[in-house]
Amino acid sequence: MADVAAVAETVSVDPKDAVKLFGRLAEKYIMLDSSGGMCCYSACSDCEYRNPEGGYIMADQSASRPKWIPSYEHRAFESSGKEHTSKWSSEIFVNGPAVTKEEFVSAVTEMDFATPLGGPFVSKSAGKIEDTTAAGLFFDVLAGEKEKLTKHRMGITMKELASGEEGLIWPAFSKALGVE
Repeated sequence: MADVAAVAETVSVDPKDAVKLFGRLAEKYIMLDSSGGMCCYSACSDCEYRNPEGGYIMADQSASRPKWIPSYEHRAFESSGKEHTSKWSSEIFVNGPAVTKEEFVSAVTEMDFATPLGGPFVSKSAGKIEDTTAAGLFFDVLAGEKEKLTKHRMGITMKELASGEEGLIWPAFSKALGVE
C-alpha cells in the first residue's frame, strides 16, 4: 500500500468526492463466512451459528443501500447454492487481470453511482464524478508503487484496509483516502 499520510499531504479529497467513489464501488450484498448458516436468531444457547463472544456467524448480509466493497473477486458457497461476483472485479477489470491508473480512473468514473451508507449524503443525481482526484488516490493506495493494479492485489489490499474483514465499509475507506 502507498503511504497514505504522505500522499494526503499533497492531495486533498473532498468528502463528497470520496462518497461519489465509494457509491460506485460499494454493494448492498456481501458474502461473509461459509461456515455461517440458517440460524433462526432466537438466541438458543447451543446454536452452532453463534460466536463464543456473542453474536452470530453470518454467511452473508444485505443492506438497503450500498455498504460494503467486498474484498473478494468472486465467492461461492456450494452448501447454500449462493455465489457473488464483486462489482469492482467485473466492471474495472473487463479487459484483463490488470489495469493502469488511467484505466482504473476511467472504469470507476463510468460505474453507476448509488447513494451509499456512510459519509456525507450525495443523491444519485449529484453523484457524477467531475474531479477524479479521489479515484486516482485510491488507485495509488491499492497499487502502491506499481504502475498497474491487478485484481489479486486489489482484493488483498482491500482486505488489509478492512482490517481483515470481508468488506471495506465507509470509515475504513474514508481513512484510506485521508478523509476524516
